[in-house]
Amino acid sequence: MSKLSLAAIVLGGIAATAQAQTKWDIASAYPTSNFHTENLTQFAKDVEQAAGGKLRVTVHANAALFKAPDIKRAVQGNQAQVGEILLVNYQNEWQGYGVDGLPFLADSYPEARKLYQAQKPALEKKLGEQGIMLLYAVPWPPQGLFVKKPISSLADLKGSKWRAYSPATTRMAELIGAQPVTVQAADLPQAMATGAVESFMTSGATGYDSKTYEHIKYYYNTQAWLPKNAVIVNRKAFESLDEATQQAVRKAAAAAEERGWKTSEAKDREYVGLLKKNGMEIVEPSPQLKTDMRKMVGEPILKEWLQKAGPEGQAVVDAYKKP
Repeated sequence: MSKLSLAAIVLGGIAATAQAQTKWDIASAYPTSNFHTENLTQFAKDVEQAAGGKLRVTVHANAALFKAPDIKRAVQGNQAQVGEILLVNYQNEWQGYGVDGLPFLADSYPEARKLYQAQKPALEKKLGEQGIMLLYAVPWPPQGLFVKKPISSLADLKGSKWRAYSPATTRMAELIGAQPVTVQAADLPQAMATGAVESFMTSGATGYDSKTYEHIKYYYNTQAWLPKNAVIVNRKAFESLDEATQQAVRKAAAAAEERGWKTSEAKDREYVGLLKKNGMEIVEPSPQLKTDMRKMVGEPILKEWLQKAGPEGQAVVDAYKKP
């Protein structure tokens, strides 16, 4: 055999190997230290290992590949094969994306999981229509209520300066008779220090990062809503994989979902513990406060959402509320 023939065989083998290996890019908008990104990175490693070299997966964190608002469109166009999105950000596109952002509809991890199961068929159907498949979804830690003085009902918040950072939190202020003050997370410490803000809802993570305990002493563990991140994949990219590799991706996704839910709950306890350690009083909401939250805030916002979501949204809520 000539050297030329041998070289041709070697090069042909290299080319075949290159063709055999599929490469996927995953777009994420969160830092590498965020628990969602850590979970996503483990998912990528699990896929590569299970695929036996057939699929190489690269995570691009911190919006390095696409910014958060562009990730879903990038996956639809196969510019990134996989992406992580915050579902509630797409509510204006389709109301079903916003069901887990409805205050006090699902106010605990078990209830949030039940809502996810009710939402999932409609969510998968909608994503499928857009050329996308759902791989897995994981919630953020729940939203709690930070206040300067102890309260027993929402009437105690009437007239207070309420931090608003979204249409939903502004609507909440209107419903409880508080004064909405638009303040983003980065400006929250100064707003509290100057008295511009006296009450607000956010996660224990943001509360700790903003050193809320230096200005506000009470945290009501309301778990008002648990918005989810969804990891999505371009359908054609997934379907182009062989059956064994598809199963490897599905198995890694199922493990990532279970791991992510457990981590989210652990992180919630961790941050609430840090707030307590720094002098904040952690309070479980009274029955009256829970009732007020549902009747004065949760029910009106749900009613408004259902009017926009129509029969499809009603079906999701009915499935969730079914015993």
